[in-house]
This record gives sequence, C-alpha cells and structure tokens, in this order.
Amino acid sequence: MIPVKEKYIVDTKGQTTNVILTKKDYDRIVDYIEELEDVASYDRAKASSKTATPWKIVKR
Repeated sequence: MIPVKEKYIVDTKGQTTNVILTKKDYDRIVDYIEELEDVASYDRAKASSKTATPWKIVKR
C-alpha cells in the first residue's frame, strides 16, 4: 500500500465529499496504477497466447 497524507472535505451533513492529495502523492498513485495495469496486461497476454511473437513482427 502506498502511504499518502490525505485531507478530506466534509459537507454540512458530515459526509466526506472530496479528498485532497499532494501532487507528489497523486503522482505516486498514478504511477502505481499504471504499473498494475502493465502487470495485468502482461498476465492477460501470457494467458491468451501459447507462443511468443518475434520482436521483428512486433516492431513493424
């Protein structure tokens, strides 16, 4: 888990409506999500294909 320092905005009923993050924390979360997406894409590709595609074909 990524440690972040968040601040909450609360409405008049006491319900949390928004979260404020620092730019640094936001960027770390986005990077983490992108990495998870890459891993998931790799896992899907690995599961669906029995043979590897040669780099020369991929490069085209």
